[in-house]
Amino acid sequence: MVRVASHGGKRKARHLRVRRRVNGVPERPRLSVFRSHRYIYAQVIDDSTGNTLAAASSHILKGANGSTELSKTGAALLVGAEIARLARAASVASVVFDRGGYKYHGRVKALAEAAREGGLKF
Repeated sequence: MVRVASHGGKRKARHLRVRRRVNGVPERPRLSVFRSHRYIYAQVIDDSTGNTLAAASSHILKGANGSTELSKTGAALLVGAEIARLARAASVASVVFDRGGYKYHGRVKALAEAAREGGLKF
């Protein structure tokens, strides 16, 4: 395996290792999560065509709600609910969850649970 020194490089290696198994198809696209220090982003992607079917981010939602005092986990809950709403509008009911090399913990877990409550199955 390639030696990687930086933390971002380690996450990228974990993400590539997960992506070998996780692949979105038209019947069941991939729900991909990216987490920065300040924001969290989610996309529903059909990997066979490379199209993004739905996308949501806390960067956009914080500006739309006018609330900058929202916690990171609270923002992840909003993004999860929003991505579920947008995915259902794009007639997507079931997805494959791609945690992006992050632990299924904290903000990533909050986003996933909010998406499940919003009606996505994974």
